[in-house]
Amino acid sequence: MNGRPRVIVTRRLPAAVEQALGEHFDVVLSRDDHQWNPPELQRALSECDALLCTISDRIGAGVFAASPRRARMIASFGVGLDHIDLEAAAAHEIVVTNTPGVLTDCTADITMALVLETLRRAGEGERELRAGRWTGWRPTHLLGRKVTGRTLGIVGLGRIGLAVARRAHFGFGMRVLGFSRSTISSETLAEHGVEPVASLEALLAEVDIVSLHCPSTPETRGMMNASRIAMLKPGSFVINTARGDLVDDDALIAALINGHLGGAGLDVYAGEPHLDRRYLGLEQAVLLPHLGSATRETREAMGQLAIQSISAFFAGDVVPNRVV
Repeated sequence: MNGRPRVIVTRRLPAAVEQALGEHFDVVLSRDDHQWNPPELQRALSECDALLCTISDRIGAGVFAASPRRARMIASFGVGLDHIDLEAAAAHEIVVTNTPGVLTDCTADITMALVLETLRRAGEGERELRAGRWTGWRPTHLLGRKVTGRTLGIVGLGRIGLAVARRAHFGFGMRVLGFSRSTISSETLAEHGVEPVASLEALLAEVDIVSLHCPSTPETRGMMNASRIAMLKPGSFVINTARGDLVDDDALIAALINGHLGGAGLDVYAGEPHLDRRYLGLEQAVLLPHLGSATRETREAMGQLAIQSISAFFAGDVVPNRVV
């Protein structure tokens, strides 16, 4: 093609990434960092050669159907792809890429942070301290649960699930049970300290903590419903750093209120940035604003992967991290 590809970016990115985009492409950067609506996304697809979007941009069949459309590829800044209608993208011959791998460690780290904060009641403690309610050390103050030696269940043994398992088993001496619909070699499981189980139900009955690491698909949405939560032992904990819609909010909140669950640590929510407001009144819930990959190193690496994919596409080379 003549000249440099025109790339429109929907959100602000780390300064190093925005600078690199400007060096490679005719780039249009976000000015106010707002979440784009369908008409804005349609207009962008009519004005650019490639759209660099994020997981907050809902690109459905209606967006793809808009005419005229100039864009030939979409580079998504993130791993999950449930925000893009991939069938519609394929039907319109639009290449889609993502940025896997580079966010594994940081997302695994935030998962372990939620395990620690939730079991040790760290969120409650910080709120008490900031509010000036702390009266000093006492033997019965904010008694949590010991993390070391607990049994952790990992649902989804992809890169992130395995990284969490390794941290939990070798770092905290935890017994780790794992369930995955994908086949994982016995060598890989052993390397990460994972004991495989045959079903999700079998895992839930055995663990003290369940941590979700699945993509959002028709099969996984709402997987942690009332019946499955009831399978957990009384006082168990639910951790979710994957996708918010894996959890039935009504069921999880009910189990927290009635005391069946000891707590929940959440970094993701159905309908982000909105969330069920009932969570805000639950002291036993630790709530983070989708911080899984939020380190400078990771976000810059994600940006570089997106740049590599866009560059390869317009150079006619094999496109790395292509999903459509």
